[in-house]
Formats: sequence, structure tokens, C-alpha cells
Amino acid sequence: MQQVHIQFNDVEQVRQFVNSIDKVDASFDLGSGRRIVDAKSILGVMALDLSGPLRLRCHSDDKGIADIIAPFLCSEA
Repeated sequence: MQQVHIQFNDVEQVRQFVNSIDKVDASFDLGSGRRIVDAKSILGVMALDLSGPLRLRCHSDDKGIADIIAPFLCSEA
């Protein structure tokens, strides 16, 4: 399992993120605090508070996933 923090600047980035990870054969959870959603669900992601960093958990050991999520990484958490 890999865990990183990501942040979105606008709704278009959310759409790009969901479309990018949807092509990966892995399970992704996205959340903040107690609220966790399936990161492949655009409705689930949009239901989160997008004003701050979110915790992304990927249930896969595929190192190629890092390249897919790199544009969305947040250095502050």
C-alpha cells in the first residue's frame, strides 16, 4: 500500500485525476479525517472538502502509479 497527499486546484483537475487512475487496475481510497471515498468515483471525490490536502491510499505495489498521480501531489500535508 502506498500513501501520499494530493490537492486539486479546480474541478478540471478532479476530472483528470479520476480519469487517470480509472485506467489502473488497483484500488484507491481518498479522504480527509474520517471521510473516505473511492477515488475512482468522481461523485465521491466531489463530495469531499477539496480546499485542502487529501490522503490518497493506493492498494497496489505498482511503481508506475507514482507517474500517474505525480501532477496532483501535494508537498504540504
